[in-house]
Amino acid sequence: MASKSKTVLTRQELALMKVVWRAGHATVREVYEALREQRRVAYTTVMTMLNILESKGYLRKEPEGRAYRYHPTQPERRVMTALVRDFVDRVFDGAATPLLAHLVTDTRLSKPERDALKRLIDGVES
Repeated sequence: MASKSKTVLTRQELALMKVVWRAGHATVREVYEALREQRRVAYTTVMTMLNILESKGYLRKEPEGRAYRYHPTQPERRVMTALVRDFVDRVFDGAATPLLAHLVTDTRLSKPERDALKRLIDGVES
């Protein structure tokens, strides 16, 4: 069985985590309302997914009246870094250069975004 810190988030789980990170903490109702602005989702699905995120170790819950308030257990940046590392390991066999080459040549990347990437790379090399 994978350790909690190595468990990868699904696309839907990441969407819920982003809501909780933005808010700092949230109830099922608050996450449900935030997600409903973007797409149709069932309240019970949100509740189930928040419980899954708790079991994976990404959230902890505290009782609040008749509901629970969910708090992230890890900062967003740390989780995003782990997700990117996992992606690079799985897709590019751990090599970041092919990922960067793909990003730079991707037609969806605007010239200002490419320029920003170049500045980031140049800044790290200094």
